[in-house]
Amino acid sequence: MKVISIICVLMLTISACSISTELGNNKLERKNTYDALIVYETARATDLRLSKAGEYAFKDKKQALEWEKSIFVNPNKQYQSFLGIGGAITDASAEVFAKLSSATQHELLDAYFRKGGINYNIVRTSIHSADFGSGSHTYIEEGDKELSTFSINKDKEYRIPMIKQALNLIGENAVFYASPWSPPAFMKSNNNMLQGGKLLPEYYDAWAKYFVKFIEAYEAEGMPVWGVTIQNEPMATQRWESCIYTAEEERDFLKNHLGPVMAHAGHGDKNIVVWDHNRDLIANRANTIFDDPEASKYAWGIGFHWYETWTGGNSKFDNLRLIQEAYPKKQLLFTEGCNEGFDSTKYQYWPNAERYGHSMINDFNNGTVGWTDWNILLDQNGGPNHVKNFCFAPIHADLIADSLIYTPSYYYLGHFSKFIIPGAKRISTSSSQSYLESTSWMNPNGEIVTIVMNLTNEKHEYSLYIKDKESKLSINPRAIQTILY
Repeated sequence: MKVISIICVLMLTISACSISTELGNNKLERKNTYDALIVYETARATDLRLSKAGEYAFKDKKQALEWEKSIFVNPNKQYQSFLGIGGAITDASAEVFAKLSSATQHELLDAYFRKGGINYNIVRTSIHSADFGSGSHTYIEEGDKELSTFSINKDKEYRIPMIKQALNLIGENAVFYASPWSPPAFMKSNNNMLQGGKLLPEYYDAWAKYFVKFIEAYEAEGMPVWGVTIQNEPMATQRWESCIYTAEEERDFLKNHLGPVMAHAGHGDKNIVVWDHNRDLIANRANTIFDDPEASKYAWGIGFHWYETWTGGNSKFDNLRLIQEAYPKKQLLFTEGCNEGFDSTKYQYWPNAERYGHSMINDFNNGTVGWTDWNILLDQNGGPNHVKNFCFAPIHADLIADSLIYTPSYYYLGHFSKFIIPGAKRISTSSSQSYLESTSWMNPNGEIVTIVMNLTNEKHEYSLYIKDKESKLSINPRAIQTILY
């Protein structure tokens, strides 16, 4: 299935009496902010995929009743600023990308990074290898304590060309960051990049300098680095590249080594993200690092994944809220999530997409500023992965047919990334029903984006309320909507 392109160009001319909104060929004239709205929808068992589902009118608000289904938006209450949404260009993504024809490569890049696609602006990559790729590698020869052999030539084969194309399409709003999965084997207690182990204290400075060399090497290739995370999943001993840090060890590595080394090298402006693991233990990591002033001064914020508790219920979103309340100057960034257990018969498995919608709405409503998916592209086998940890991506490549397979997750992601603009402010939104989840943002141009997700097998009529206006809407079963007004 080829991507359904919806060219969405938002042009607002604001005066005392009118606002004009342009979306593709559909022009909607309004006398004031809340006269009309446009709905885009993706729904199971339909052809709707980020499709325009209708234009609706606002009318004067009536009192909401208990038996009604209602979404309440209050633009006077504003919260965090939006950093962006994106995904990871891993070695696996880049290796698959290189095997596609030029036309299919352009389709993939357009689908993710152009406004006619879903308008990603965040790119994550790994510092040398992770599990998603054909094998393990580092940037130095084994045993090189002085880092004199440091070279990113391996990345220049596949990964860097793809990242460059993505960043060129994104432009000035690009957020490009990197995460290590493991130091080189000789720097670790188990002398192995795989199977956990710890960074040996005698290599703390050398490993910090490795980050600096990565930043400088990538920037020399014309790719500005926004920041780094200290360690991917620092409490997980994996059969792939992994390394363990306790909260105290990560705090001390940041405070005494990585932070000062990066600052001394002139990279104190780079953003350092701690934790980079699941929501369940995130509060302990935040408390340990952010309560230490000397460590905290180097930390931009805290990153997290979603792998801890997903059963369709509470995934410890309240831990995010507690951190945001305790440390309001620190930022929350979702750094990785994907659907595991790859099965090629489940490309169109709808709960995979709903996992994205549920997480994104609740992550954002609890203070998260940006959201990063895992691999942006994998092959028809869910890889390559050198330890056979095959997973889903929003888009898969059928390398035999030289075509792209778009999963519902791609469209669910697009309901957020396509319409919310970097710099937008989240605004107060509440739902009268738990099965209608919702979040809202006000873009820098004043436009409001409200996202509503229906977690039931029934169609629902509901009312959207804002200030003295309301609009009667409906949402299909197992659907997500983006409402622009």
